[in-house]
Amino acid sequence: MKIITRFAPSPTGFLHIGSARTALFNFLFAKNKGGDFLLRIEDTDKIRSDEKYEKQIIETLNWLGLDFQHNLVKQSKNINQHIMVANELLKKGFAYKCYCTDEEINEQKEMCKKKGIPYIYNRKWRDPKNLNIPENVNPVLRFKSKISGNTIIKDIVQGERNIKNSTIEDFVILRKDKTPTYQLSATVDDHEMKITHIIRGDDHMINSFKQKQIYDAMGWDIPQFAHVPLIHSMDGRKLSKRDGSSNIEQYIKEGYLPDAIRNYLLRLGWSYKDKEIFNMEESIRLFNLENIGKSPSKLDINRIRSINVEYIKSLSDNDLFYQFKEYVNNYKYDFELSSNMLNQIKQSMHFLKNNAASLKNIYLNAEYIFNYDNISKNLNFTPNEKDKKIINSFVAKISRKNIVNNETLKKDIDEVIGDNKIKFKDFGKPIRLCLICSEKGPGITDIIKSLGIKETIRRLKLFT
Repeated sequence: MKIITRFAPSPTGFLHIGSARTALFNFLFAKNKGGDFLLRIEDTDKIRSDEKYEKQIIETLNWLGLDFQHNLVKQSKNINQHIMVANELLKKGFAYKCYCTDEEINEQKEMCKKKGIPYIYNRKWRDPKNLNIPENVNPVLRFKSKISGNTIIKDIVQGERNIKNSTIEDFVILRKDKTPTYQLSATVDDHEMKITHIIRGDDHMINSFKQKQIYDAMGWDIPQFAHVPLIHSMDGRKLSKRDGSSNIEQYIKEGYLPDAIRNYLLRLGWSYKDKEIFNMEESIRLFNLENIGKSPSKLDINRIRSINVEYIKSLSDNDLFYQFKEYVNNYKYDFELSSNMLNQIKQSMHFLKNNAASLKNIYLNAEYIFNYDNISKNLNFTPNEKDKKIINSFVAKISRKNIVNNETLKKDIDEVIGDNKIKFKDFGKPIRLCLICSEKGPGITDIIKSLGIKETIRRLKLFT
């Protein structure tokens, strides 16, 4: 049997980090088994769905390297099939029309609230022999859930789960306006797409019990379920979409590398021996569902940052520059970097990446190259006579040079330090402030090589 998994997000907001992990687990499991990973956009909520979020979801999956087979499926395109199945369930006696008004439903909910028990529809219209169908009331269509006995799901992650059927309400499958609900649409689509394994968050466990009953009623093959524990914040709270750290888009804008985020998500609730770093090939080869833990994971921003640092260090300067260039093109619109500026950054990548936790850090480290005139406006530095003497002495030394290399620059620096009878910190502070508007930063020789002698002299002379 060919393994087919799916990721089925709703385009109602930016991709949540928990959803991204779900997509990753589905992708890796399918690839590990030589199967297909599909994408379905569940866009039936017309009020909250937005094409910009759909586009962002697809772009984020591509950014993470999670390629999906075939064209994506849009749930809204399959509504007629959902309605057809609902009517078939009605015809077979597995569904019924419910004419309860909104007021009646609210009364039932209020009564349950006063008793301190969960709301379950009272099944009033399940057997309507003695009821008169009211006029001017559009019915909903409810699934006729089993009342007696138990339902068991053998979950790959959670183990065997067993609940009493009486706790599952007769849930709505068609609304009053004849539009299908999530429970029906998701089940029909999963069947139509021939999904063999449904891997999703464990907050969907009750949905799986409901959807299993639809599978049984229709006589369809039931997929295997794997419910993954949710991601919590460091203080143990369920991670909300409102949490800034829960949004994958935020990590992209901050300049995190896709390989680092993917690696972190993989290890968020899954483990393989004591291995921490996985490339894509290793991730696919080693991934399984059995090694997913049963407890919630905690989102650790510091760990994400440290993994990103490791990936930045491991990349070649050329590969890192390519990702940096893509990042600047997509997220930094303040400046149009000329080919000359980009070339300067490329040549300087070996030191610009030092102490950088993200591409954004590299951008900020390189800002002295392309944004000097702006950042220098905010520089509160007026050199004293001693500083001016050091700066003029250094300008005089390097003005005679046509070739810039470490050896000649170090010799010039040593001579200036010796001539002025100062320590290196007395030299480095004013020179760095003049060149990069900061006391701290790259080595003096690296700065000068990145700027070139002409621009170095121009900046130094601004302060003399």
